[in-house]
Amino acid sequence: MNFNAPLLRPIRILLVPFSILYGAIVWLRNRLYDKQVLKSTPFNIPLICVGNLSAGGTGKSPMVEFLLKKLHNNYKMAVLSRGYKRKTKGYSLARPGTNALEIGDEPMQFHIKFPDVTIAVGEERIVAIPQLLHDKPETQVIILDDAFQHRAVKAGMNIVLTDYNNLFTRDWYLPTGDLRDEKASYKRADVLIVTKCPPALSAEERQQLEMEIKPLAHQRLFLSSIRYGQPYHIITKEPIQLAPELEVLLVSGIANPEPLKKYLHEVADTYYELLYSDHHIFSIDDLREIQKKFSQIQASQKLIITTEKDAVRLIKFEQQLQDLPLYVLPIEVQFLFSEEPVFTELMTKFITGFKLPA
Repeated sequence: MNFNAPLLRPIRILLVPFSILYGAIVWLRNRLYDKQVLKSTPFNIPLICVGNLSAGGTGKSPMVEFLLKKLHNNYKMAVLSRGYKRKTKGYSLARPGTNALEIGDEPMQFHIKFPDVTIAVGEERIVAIPQLLHDKPETQVIILDDAFQHRAVKAGMNIVLTDYNNLFTRDWYLPTGDLRDEKASYKRADVLIVTKCPPALSAEERQQLEMEIKPLAHQRLFLSSIRYGQPYHIITKEPIQLAPELEVLLVSGIANPEPLKKYLHEVADTYYELLYSDHHIFSIDDLREIQKKFSQIQASQKLIITTEKDAVRLIKFEQQLQDLPLYVLPIEVQFLFSEEPVFTELMTKFITGFKLPA
């Protein structure tokens, strides 16, 4: 148990007994699936699962978007998510006029950025997949967003992400740490990706990571970093260039804002922050708080920055946001060591050579 892991704060160490109990439950559940007491159901369609072993913050949404960018021009794609913190239950298909309260913020983000891709949500994927295929029979590939622990469905391609700053190998079970699955579950993955790496990571550091993670013979290990794009206004979509003389108010409700805070520290003169819980549903009082905090910044050159995930939860205040300099900072995945073509080819080969999982 590594209590030096970044998120193993002292207060959480007191929760070790609960973590041991949680870990025992997770272990038992996995053994029941391994022994086929609990069944995993395959589907006769390529299923690409993007998941992790920890609770949030590893970059699943940018990875789903990366896959969509690379594949949606060649295949009829669909994304199936749980729809975390939505106000609805059961299966739901995104349609014109759908909002984040109906399907969740991340699926709504996919729906806005990829209007030609089928976006659906459903807590029980084994039930939702047939419903999706009934509604969209032309679908050729389904991406399962955050479904690695959902073992009732057997995906043909499992991609597991782990944060460079909090590798699963150094973590511990919830609530002491952030693991929601046992470390050994990484062996079920086909692809392992270390996310949020420093862009200038050396070959020696890569080798150290590989020695620590110990990918199996059938697994491919990739390293990726975050690349921020040009901010654009939340309503008008007008782009803006961040400059050293700007003072920035960061408004964010994401699991791990640290990389974003570091980036703003590097590109802006000063930044202030209003941080909310992950998937926070913004209220009119929150908007007033944002406006008040922004008005207190004395600089003449100032703006507000938020994430794409937060933007889909703020857009409901469209009228109030028209004249507010609130800009959305897009994020992209960047594969290190020029391995993006290798990863893309691996996904393409899986789809074209798809066979029903054993």
